[in-house]
Amino acid sequence: MHRVYEIFEVLPNGTPQRVRVVGGLDSAKIVLQELAKRTRNECFALDPKTRQVVIQMNVPRQKWRTTKHIFQITYDEEAGVQRADLLKAHGYSVVSVIGNDAPKVALSSIQDYDLFIVGHAAPEETRREMVAWLKTQYPTVKVLAVNAPDQRVLGADYNVRENDSDRWLRIVTQQLPNSPNDQGPNNASTSCAGP
Repeated sequence: MHRVYEIFEVLPNGTPQRVRVVGGLDSAKIVLQELAKRTRNECFALDPKTRQVVIQMNVPRQKWRTTKHIFQITYDEEAGVQRADLLKAHGYSVVSVIGNDAPKVALSSIQDYDLFIVGHAAPEETRREMVAWLKTQYPTVKVLAVNAPDQRVLGADYNVRENDSDRWLRIVTQQLPNSPNDQGPNNASTSCAGP
């Protein structure tokens, strides 16, 4: 079963206007790419279930540079939304996807991420495969693995326990300090699920 996504175009006055509703992340990406070719306005796909953005296009460079961007691969939607909300409260922009297939779709739209987070709720081998893929595709971007107790993902730059949010948040804030004019909670938190 495919998730449904709403496609929006941000009008010059800053108002998002819904253009279309599609099923599946692949379809959302294709429709968004077509829309982005026809306009210079920012466009995005939204997951109506979580009310969070899943893919963005035509984001003005100046707007993109005003915040640090984190791409999260989660295997538990609720835990991913909670992590994204915590990161958003600290001034970060977050895109979250569920599973190992969705990152390969979502990452092809914007590839300027400052950090990857790999969640805990999947077998260690699945998470290790994702870390290896990320390190191959984006060798200069750090990967933080959030782990169940007694687990560790080889290849990740940082390994932390999933129930130690203070520690992984401290790593994030040390690696990605916000600029002095960053106000924190006004940044967008984004999330998406696999097909």
